[in-house]
Amino acid sequence: MDHNAIARIAAVDPVWASVREAAQDLARTEPSLGGLLHAAILNQPRFEAALSYHLARMLGTSETPAMLIRQTFEEALAADPSIGVSARADIVAVYERDPACTSHLDPLLWFKGYHALQTQRAAHWLWGRGRKGLAFFLQSRASSLFGVDIHPAARIGKGIMIDHGTGVVIGETAVVEDGVSMLHGVTLGGTGKERGDRHPKIRRGVLLGANATVLGNIEVGACAKIASGSVVLEPVPAGCTAAGVPARIIGCVDVPEPALEMDQRI
Repeated sequence: MDHNAIARIAAVDPVWASVREAAQDLARTEPSLGGLLHAAILNQPRFEAALSYHLARMLGTSETPAMLIRQTFEEALAADPSIGVSARADIVAVYERDPACTSHLDPLLWFKGYHALQTQRAAHWLWGRGRKGLAFFLQSRASSLFGVDIHPAARIGKGIMIDHGTGVVIGETAVVEDGVSMLHGVTLGGTGKERGDRHPKIRRGVLLGANATVLGNIEVGACAKIASGSVVLEPVPAGCTAAGVPARIIGCVDVPEPALEMDQRI
């Protein structure tokens, strides 16, 4: 694709244009990846097509082939355009917050936290239409492949970064609002065998440090920070830092949105 074509795409879909440009550069410098890059990115007509192709390629099994999974993803993306919007916002979030991310292509191709999150978005769409068996299948495959276990019913906002991803668990009635960042080992779980609304509500802009655990139907207020390794059993007010086992409020955050700064020091 020539630069004029990329410019035209950038005018209407800058994230997709950036992904394509990075894929072209990588195909030139690393020819051994050319087949993957052309199949997953450069031969795809739009971002949604690339996303559905790449996820289905990884999630497919001999009994449930990639072609059928891709049809499901495309059905969800066509029916609910906000899934594609959120997937783009997630790419931007990772690129802006993760120093290991070198381009908008990286999350789409390589980052399993991103892959698991986009799989959950499709599973959530299925769940809302009563197709719980297929939603659970996607959850199970994502857990097996990516080490990230997000219940299909969990409500996840946009502009989310799940860094590394390994060991992240998000329960059925959890809510994660826009702009949240979390690192590996985060658990948003229940406190036992209670039923109903039993999982945490993570408000916008929160930073959840590595191996942080938040249990029960409690709220972590907007732009709060949860220190690595903490176990949170009580609500955390907006703009506060909680640390410890069990966690205690140790002060106020010193930046407007901790999720953007990604500074885990306390």
